[in-house]
Amino acid sequence: MENLQKIIQEAWSNRDLVKQANTQDAIRAVIEEVDKGRIRVAAPVVGKWVVNEWVKQAILLYFSIQPMQTWDVAPFEFYDKMLLKKNYKELGVRAVPHAIARYGAY
Repeated sequence: MENLQKIIQEAWSNRDLVKQANTQDAIRAVIEEVDKGRIRVAAPVVGKWVVNEWVKQAILLYFSIQPMQTWDVAPFEFYDKMLLKKNYKELGVRAVPHAIARYGAY
């Protein structure tokens, strides 16, 4: 995890690094960890919410590397950079019509 944090912080300071495949892999790895609930953007610490800045930075960098895509979910159409979450039943999540959760939400 420390290696991911280092890569993200370096990329945040030097945006040219975002073009590198290993940096993009690290960004996507952080998003997957957030999606699985293994790391959080913010967490309660002694009664206060503390932001994990490097995770927040990874999310913002993710938007810069993801292309816009169209998803057709009849009768609706979506155009976004984040995938839509799937498999609600397997995740134990109740989703009512027209509920939406993006990939990376836990």
